[in-house]
Amino acid sequence: MTKHRGFPGRMPGTDFQFTLRRANPKGATPLVARERYRDRRPLDRMADSAFLAALWEAFGAEPFERGNLDAGRLSWLLGREVVPADDPFDPADYEAMLRIDEPRARASFPEAFEGDGG
Repeated sequence: MTKHRGFPGRMPGTDFQFTLRRANPKGATPLVARERYRDRRPLDRMADSAFLAALWEAFGAEPFERGNLDAGRLSWLLGREVVPADDPFDPADYEAMLRIDEPRARASFPEAFEGDGG
C-alpha cells in the first residue's frame, strides 16, 4: 500500500480521517459511491471539501494511486468528483488509480480550489 507522505491524516480540528496508518490484512475496503443527500450536516460537507482540496493540492489533475487514502472519505466523492483512472477499475485494490474530475469538482466544491489561480 502506497503511503502518501505529506498528505493530511485528518481534517484539522476534527476526527474526520483522510488516511490510514496501515493496510488492512484482510484486504482493502472496497470503494462504493455513496449518495450525498441535501440534508447532510454542514461539517460533513466541510470534510468533503477539505479532503478534495487536499487531493487537489497533492495530485492536481494527474491520476493518483488510492494507497492509504481513507475508503470512507473517498466513497463520498467517488463517481462524481473523483473517478476511476483505470479500466477495468478494482474498487478493492490499494493500487487502483483515480483522478479528480476537475470541472465537476469545481462545480460541487468551488471553495476547495480557492487560491489555486484556476
